[in-house]
Amino acid sequence: MALDKTKVIYQIYPKSYKDTTGNGIGDFRGIIEKMPYLSELGVDMVWLNPFYPSPQRDNGYDISDYTAVNSVFGDMADFEEMVRVGKEHKIDFMLDMVLNHCSTEHEWFQKALAGDKYYQDFYFIQDQTTDWLSKFGGSAWAPFWGYGEIL
Repeated sequence: MALDKTKVIYQIYPKSYKDTTGNGIGDFRGIIEKMPYLSELGVDMVWLNPFYPSPQRDNGYDISDYTAVNSVFGDMADFEEMVRVGKEHKIDFMLDMVLNHCSTEHEWFQKALAGDKYYQDFYFIQDQTTDWLSKFGGSAWAPFWGYGEIL
């Protein structure tokens, strides 16, 4: 489906949407339950914020596995049911894919740290080379959590 300016897009941050398990965290089942309501609102598309496994150092934007779902939200069957129920209500999904960075726990990053040259080419792993500032404050080249120095 091509995006067009007449479509109503409803953004859902799964963690803070409807909780169906009583743990205080929203989940896919909660989104499924609310699908008729979203349809009544005239929603054409749900923009779903990250729901992938993550250590949650960056509100889920530090993805450790792009091929799975964070179990706190449900499982892959729940995700697939949510998409199916959305289609029944003529609601499409737009997934918030974070492709410009990943978690330090991502398998590829861990392989890069372990010295695998193939995966080291996926990242900029080097001593500070610029005076770039991070959006989160400090140098964009600062060491990451758990490591005192850049390789």
